Amino acid sequence: MNDRSKQLRKYIVEALEAGGRGHLGSSVSMLEILMVLYDSILKYNAAEPNWTDRDRFILSKGHGCLGLYAILADKGFFPKENLKTFCKFDSILGGHPERGKIPGVEASTGALGHGLPIAVGMAIAAKINKKSHRVFVLTGDGEINEGSVWESALSAGKHKLSNLTVLVDYNKIQSYGFTKEVLDLEPLTDKWKSFGFAVKEIDGHDVSEIESTLKSLPFEGEKPSAIICHTIKGKGFPFAENNPHWHHKSKLLPEEIHAMYDCLK
Repeated sequence: MNDRSKQLRKYIVEALEAGGRGHLGSSVSMLEILMVLYDSILKYNAAEPNWTDRDRFILSKGHGCLGLYAILADKGFFPKENLKTFCKFDSILGGHPERGKIPGVEASTGALGHGLPIAVGMAIAAKINKKSHRVFVLTGDGEINEGSVWESALSAGKHKLSNLTVLVDYNKIQSYGFTKEVLDLEPLTDKWKSFGFAVKEIDGHDVSEIESTLKSLPFEGEKPSAIICHTIKGKGFPFAENNPHWHHKSKLLPEEIHAMYDCLK
């Protein structure tokens, strides 16, 4: 991890410390993906979150919201001090992101399988209205067990949504176990190809590879794109890496918080 990756993780730990709970593993596995999107790829205006020509980004795996909150605060959508109000009664930052409450959040997500259907609707609307903005959606791997994901993928292929990109955070662990044991997703690349997507696989923590891949979009002129991002759940915190018990933690102990900060020194 570079210094920027560590700083964003510190923001997440600060929010966890304040809220006493949260989805650590799910938030940090996708953090480099979000970092590259907001640093180098997306068109947006933090001072005007609803700018008409902005690119749309939907975090479909809404339980990983701490990663999104960290990058939105870093980019000035809301003050960084708000991270320390996470899950407080009067905070805008709850356990799942809410559109209309949090600047920069395009869709309220948390019930899994909803992000891609919403993104497909946005991408179709952009085509109809002859708009040039793009639509990105980040899904969890366990999330794509949901049938609504594949229904919307069929629609995306049918409508040749080259303005749509799906990023799969393939950390290979879902809420209660490893995806291979719960419901094996392989052959995952072939599945997306069979639904009409142009597909690439990358290291979801390699900033250079993420950036070069995203800058090559769309992969094929008349197809939606899918990027399978191989990641590590809990990345950056050795005790949490590839550990299903760190999917979500509540009543975090002071020593657990201190151990997280120690990993980021």
